[in-house]
Formats: sequence, C-alpha cells, structure tokens
Amino acid sequence: MRARSAKRVNKAAPRHPAVLAAAALLVVAATQPARSAGTAPATPAFELAPPTAKQYNECMALAHSNPQQAYDRATTWRDMGGGFPADHCAAVALVGLKKYSEAALRLQDMAGAMMQADPGMRADALEQAGNAWLLANKPTQAKADFDAALTLKPNDVEILIDRAEASALNGKFFDAIDDLNRVLDRAPKRADALIYRASAYRQLGSLDLALDDATRALTLDPNALAGLLERGNIRRLKGDRAGAESDWQRILELGPKSPEAQAARDNLARLAKEDASPPGAGAAPGKP
Repeated sequence: MRARSAKRVNKAAPRHPAVLAAAALLVVAATQPARSAGTAPATPAFELAPPTAKQYNECMALAHSNPQQAYDRATTWRDMGGGFPADHCAAVALVGLKKYSEAALRLQDMAGAMMQADPGMRADALEQAGNAWLLANKPTQAKADFDAALTLKPNDVEILIDRAEASALNGKFFDAIDDLNRVLDRAPKRADALIYRASAYRQLGSLDLALDDATRALTLDPNALAGLLERGNIRRLKGDRAGAESDWQRILELGPKSPEAQAARDNLARLAKEDASPPGAGAAPGKP
C-alpha cells in the first residue's frame, strides 16, 4: 500500500507519498520512501484552545497505537461536542482499523461541514479523503476528491502528486505525467516526483525518458531506495542487466528491511531463475 497515502491521512495538515503504483513487467513497482511510522501528528488544520489541543494530540497518538480505543474515545468526545478535532481523530482511527472507505466518507463529510473554514483547511480534508480512497484501492473516488481539493488550492504540489497516483492506478499515465510536469515546473528538485514520472514513462514504454528521470532523481538523492528500484527496473527493460543488478544490490546495502529491498530480492531471484533455465526456456528481457 501506499505508505504515502497512510501517512497523509494520519496528518492533520498533510504534506503524501504515493506511489505511481503501476505494475512492472519484470519487477515489482517502486514505492515512495516511507516516513517514520512514529512521526507525531502535525498541528491540526483548525484552531484549538490549549485543553482541546491536548485532547486532540492524545487522541491522535492513540489512533496510531490503539486505533480501536482511539475510535471509541473520539466517538464519545464527538457526542460531547468535540466537533472537527473529534471527527478527524475518528477518521484517522478508522484508517488504523483498515476501514478505509468509511474513513474517506468521514473526511468528505468533514470537508463539507467546514464551509465557513479557510479554503485551505477544506482542501486538506479533501486531500486526506482522497488518500483514504487510495488506501481502499478506489482511485476514481480518490481523484474526485483531489480534483475538488485542487479547486481550493490550484497548484498545490502535494495534491498534484496525489492525483497523479490516482490517475496511474486507473491506467491513465498521460494524465499522471501532466500533473507531475506541473509539479516539476514548480519544484524541479522534487526527486520523488521525478521517480513517479519515471514510473509512468516506463509503463508507457518510453524507457529513455524514464531512465533520464530516474537518473536525475538519483543525482538529487543518491540513496533514494525508490529511485534505485525504479532505475533498476528501467535498466533491466533496456537490457542493461549489470546496471539493474547494481541498483538492486545497492538497495540491499542501504535498506535491507525496506519494502524496496524485498522487491529488489524478488527481482534478483527472478534473474537467478532465468540463469538456471535451459537456453531458450526463459522469458524475454522485460517479460514476466
């Protein structure tokens, strides 16, 4: 899943990485580097008096450690007039309980009820709803929320990246690239956006453009595991087996317990299986 999406829903004023989750031909698709699961919740997107802020922060922390207990507490708090902070904590707890669709609907309702709030706050709620839909593997609903969020924050690069993910999950890679182009026009040093665009180009068979983006991303962030995985994918598809193996081995050195490392191991195991096959029996380069 999308560590990016989960983290973005878990934050009150989100900044999330998804992945362009498109299936690779030979390899497992690259994922965005996950942020620490222990990250404290961000300042909420609504003004809170100190006692309420304390209750909110405690509820949000509990949503990460014991989501069922947090949900029960948030529900009681809401019934006692807890308002948006209680609603938001309940939605985050639902994500922890893997009730993603229900969380998305809660966040949508919250955004609809915040008509008098700052437009940016409503956009944040819609963005989080979209990320919950991504977690539910419902990219069409996710895109609708990201579309709505972008009417309130038209050039927000994070929401544009989120929408690119939703488009990619629907197989609309050109739409994903359009949004990522907008991101990179505004933030040309966003290595993650370059990695996502490389993935989209790879899915479209534009391997030279994909390799250029992956290489640029790794120039900006040489130890980006997702970038190394993606460049390895592309190199393998271009017939550069040694380059692919080098990238995947580097992942094992840098982050042996990461999701990217598991994907790299799978890829290397597949190459070893090809070596063990009789001549002519293995798949052609780039094929499963």
